[in-house]
Amino acid sequence: MAAVPEEVSLIRIDELPKAFEPPHGVFERVILAMTAADRAKVWRRVVAPDGVEIALALPTGTKLWPGQVLHAAPTKVYVVEAAPEEVLVIHAGNAKEAAFVGHMIGNLHRDIDIEGDGIVVLYDEPMEERLLRAGLRFERALRPFLGNAAKDHVH
Repeated sequence: MAAVPEEVSLIRIDELPKAFEPPHGVFERVILAMTAADRAKVWRRVVAPDGVEIALALPTGTKLWPGQVLHAAPTKVYVVEAAPEEVLVIHAGNAKEAAFVGHMIGNLHRDIDIEGDGIVVLYDEPMEERLLRAGLRFERALRPFLGNAAKDHVH
C-alpha cells in the first residue's frame, strides 16, 4: 500500500491489501460501518467518518468482512466493521429445534450467524411470519450481522 498524504480526500481501492502492517507510531483507526448488504457492494463510493471519500473498485465476487483493512495511511487505518441492522435472534430449545431452524433458513438460501445460544438471521417480514407459524421462540433486535446478506433468491 502506498503512503497517502493526510490531505487526500479521495482514495481509490482496486485490490485488498494482501498483508497489513500497522503504521509506525500512533495512528487513528477510521471505522467504516457497513451492513451485510453493503459489504457485498464492492464497486461504489463510501464517505469515511473523517470525510475522506473511498472509491471501491474491487473485483466482482469480493466480500468485505468485519476487521478488513481497506487502506493504511501514515497516521490512519481504514477498517470495515459490521453496522447494526435489524435481525431476528432465534432461541432453539434443543438440537431437534435447532436442526429444524437450520433447515428452514437453508431452504430460503439465507445466511446465519451464531451468537451465544442464538441463531441470528437478517430480518424480513416473511422470515418473521415463518418463525411465528412454526411456534419458535425468537426476538427482533438491532445488532451487527456477521453473515452474508440474502441474494435475490428468496422464497
